[in-house]
Amino acid sequence: MFENLQFISIALEAVIAGLFVAAALRGRAYLFGLALTFTIYVFYDLARQFAWDLPAGVLFGGFFVATVAALYSAVKIYRRV
Repeated sequence: MFENLQFISIALEAVIAGLFVAAALRGRAYLFGLALTFTIYVFYDLARQFAWDLPAGVLFGGFFVATVAALYSAVKIYRRV
């Protein structure tokens, strides 16, 4: 049962990433950071779910990039408000 929830969560992350890309393409470029963040989350969760044999640096580095991208978007959103 919990495995199904994990796949649903990954699918929802992919949908969120797609929505951020669509919004960014409609003139809200600052949302590309959040699109990148959720795309990396999808990759990270799939790698963990299927036990992909990846170097730890790839996953931790990707997670760091996701955090920086989210921070970039958050700062841009904050400045727009």
